Amino acid sequence: MLELAILGFLAEGPLHGYELRRRVAALSGHTRPVSDGSLYPAINRLARAGLLERRAEPGASAAQRQTLSLTGEGRADLLRRLRDPAEHDITDSTRFFTILAFLSLLPDVADQHAVLRRRLEFLERPAGFFYEGDRPLAARDLADPYRRGMLVVARATSRAERAWLHEILSG
Repeated sequence: MLELAILGFLAEGPLHGYELRRRVAALSGHTRPVSDGSLYPAINRLARAGLLERRAEPGASAAQRQTLSLTGEGRADLLRRLRDPAEHDITDSTRFFTILAFLSLLPDVADQHAVLRRRLEFLERPAGFFYEGDRPLAARDLADPYRRGMLVVARATSRAERAWLHEILSG
């Protein structure tokens, strides 16, 4: 998802490395902090693959700054990643929200809706965190208030997301 975020932000225009880091960190928030030790190796991989290019510019001090921009191959790769995300990118909420942040970059609304339908299908499958045998337990089945809270919050979040997805897909 780090690579997707890098490509997505660069699709909006060239950025200096520190600005890209700031935007990626803001997107991932507290759930997945972005360190230089993960960001710059990802940038290097994408550059070696020909998906982005670097241009050195004079900095405010003696050090040069690197401006990063997306190549044509990079844009094509980004669109491929958005059009056909892996299953775990659909089922993991944090990963899916990264896709959602850039989904409007897909030019075809039908492609956008196909991704949203996959997420909706996942959300509409019965699931749970806690089981008795093969049966998922409902919040009312749990004596532990914290586990019950997990289920209450998860169900409310899922309900809200499903309602939003139905609204987008029907409009």
